[in-house]
Amino acid sequence: MKPSFILASSSPRRRELLASLGIPFSIRKPDIDETQRPDEAPTDYVQRLSAEKAAAVAERTVPPAVILAADTIVIDGGEILGKPVDGDEARMMLLRLRGRPHAVCTAITVYPLNAALLTRLTCTTVHMRPYTDAEIDAYIATGDPFDKAGSYAIQHPEFAPVARVEGSETNVIGLPLETLRKMLAEIGWNFDGE
Repeated sequence: MKPSFILASSSPRRRELLASLGIPFSIRKPDIDETQRPDEAPTDYVQRLSAEKAAAVAERTVPPAVILAADTIVIDGGEILGKPVDGDEARMMLLRLRGRPHAVCTAITVYPLNAALLTRLTCTTVHMRPYTDAEIDAYIATGDPFDKAGSYAIQHPEFAPVARVEGSETNVIGLPLETLRKMLAEIGWNFDGE
């Protein structure tokens, strides 16, 4: 019997990306404390959160199952830019990133309940275009920045804030599919029809 596949995330973007692989899955939202620890490096933080999300869902899951968890952060100058609390914070972040490169890092954890969990980090360099103040205001008015790390979505059709990407584009959206495919191969997951 093939184990059930559980996405430990309520992100609609992760849901769409995982669905693109043709894997049937259910969703269980993890409930963890996402506070960064003092002196915790951004990449250590994102990997810890990903693993803790998988473990939290595993506690209430009956095997056989494979749990997929992920966490994505935007890093600029060694500092994590989270989800903005309001329009002013979104504007500040978008002004800070404008016309410059920054890093987007996603940690993925794959946890087959009959084995040890695997966590991998994927980082991508994102170069933002020199959008105008008026474009920032119009984008904030859409409400789109408020559930996005760094206050933007690469895939937003009108704002289109990104000039170019060095690395995985699906990583910037929230789930690096190239990394995920390799991890699933490591645990022996067979895609239907392959």
